[in-house]
Amino acid sequence: MDRTIIIGTRGSELALWQANFVKDSLAAINITAELKIIKTQGDRILNLSFDKLEGKGFFTKELEEELLAGTIDLAVHSHKDLPTENPPGLIIAAVSEREDPAELLLILKDCVDVRQKLSVKYGGMVGTSSNRRKAQLLAIRPDLEIEELRGNVPTRINKLRDENYDAIMLAKAGVSRLGIDLSEFHVEELTPTEFIPAPAQGVLAIQIRESNTDLFEALQALHHPEVAEDLALERGVLKMFGGGCHLPLGVYCRRDDGKFQVFTSKAEAGDEFPDRFFIESDTLDGVAAKIVARFAKGRKFPSKVFISRDISATSYFRKALEKHKIEIEARSLIRTVPVITKFDSYILKNIDWVFFTSKNAVEYFFKLGPQFPKKIKFGVMGSGSEDMLRRNGHFANYVGESNDTAEVAEDFAALANGTVILFPGADSPMRSIQQGLSAETKIIDLPVYETVLEEEVEPSGADVLVFTSPSNVEAYFADNLLEPGQKVIAIGKSTGKKFDEMGVKYTLPFSPDEVGLAEAVFGI
Repeated sequence: MDRTIIIGTRGSELALWQANFVKDSLAAINITAELKIIKTQGDRILNLSFDKLEGKGFFTKELEEELLAGTIDLAVHSHKDLPTENPPGLIIAAVSEREDPAELLLILKDCVDVRQKLSVKYGGMVGTSSNRRKAQLLAIRPDLEIEELRGNVPTRINKLRDENYDAIMLAKAGVSRLGIDLSEFHVEELTPTEFIPAPAQGVLAIQIRESNTDLFEALQALHHPEVAEDLALERGVLKMFGGGCHLPLGVYCRRDDGKFQVFTSKAEAGDEFPDRFFIESDTLDGVAAKIVARFAKGRKFPSKVFISRDISATSYFRKALEKHKIEIEARSLIRTVPVITKFDSYILKNIDWVFFTSKNAVEYFFKLGPQFPKKIKFGVMGSGSEDMLRRNGHFANYVGESNDTAEVAEDFAALANGTVILFPGADSPMRSIQQGLSAETKIIDLPVYETVLEEEVEPSGADVLVFTSPSNVEAYFADNLLEPGQKVIAIGKSTGKKFDEMGVKYTLPFSPDEVGLAEAVFGI
């Protein structure tokens, strides 16, 4: 182009980084640009929460008005801030690559409690301006006090630094783009599959006038079509729900092994327990409609769910089901008993890692009162084992979150190959993780408990049967058969393998934890 392009942007540090990123990208394709700073409603009104502000587009409306007036040529937005429909005459010409859409929980170090999920002390005050974050936080930690937090990223961090809050939540993308040093805080990173982000989180949108075809063609060099396809699904769901920034809705679409995986979390208000739904599909055709149908008011749920595990009164799974008046029949079909009662902590002298494949392994190991002569790293399989490790006062250095133990073994091997690893566990372990380690890795198996099947297990008449281990499958089906119409959910591929051998159809949750189980029941 033979003229200088005017880029409209908000004036925050992050907005300027984003605008300069686009400016530099344009320079790389020989287009000169300069910035024009525009203040928006969201920048001017800082004493109200988003759901108290009128209309939509709190951070975008003024930029769009200047685009239509011709005083700027393009506007750079955080895509998640945009309403789902462009004003007549404007289009999104290009979207950026997606920055990691994870969330960060920044905690003052003297407010950290390792025994709590998310590591914030009991009853701690967490700052966030997002109803989506509030709903998901309270679902995990109902004891937390959630307080309004407005301002740009550095301002929010300074408010935490001044101890106005015990912790705050921020999008990882903004922190990464600004290169902010967070070493003074304890930082918990919440992946987008466990804490579902806002639609289009982590992506920049470049908006122009629809009539500016020359600029549109030039901007295709900056456009990422696959990201745009994922975002069309996320924002399509948002549009179908009729929501804006204040709606407690998280939608995240990603690609895995040739398939689309979509995670959704939705509540009616920030203080309501959210429902979650996971769907995997070869294409995105019709997926948005399927998601919206799962959240439709009046949809039919199972009346009763059996699970082969004791479930506490405060568990996520129980709260998720009882919200919809689903009766829970929770009873373990196995017993675990210790196989050793004494432990010589001298064995830990040369240990680099301790890896637990179940929460039973964690519980029985720490009942032995181990004394650690040096700093040791901990690996765990699943969030249940991680929670049990926390209760015993330790953080996990590695958490295997996949249903596939082979994938977990591969990931863990990348960290621990060539070290000395202790595996406390059952007296007859499957050794799936051990088999994925290299020959130079020293492996020490330590049986700490054994599993005993209960005799004469009573059948369940529940609509859905959830089995939490291969042993529970063996115990139940030793004397019982599936009743007509009953559906089965299996935690983990090893449990699912038992049903494969039986020729029984089952659902495998995305994650082998209570959140994954709730998603699976919600999806039936």
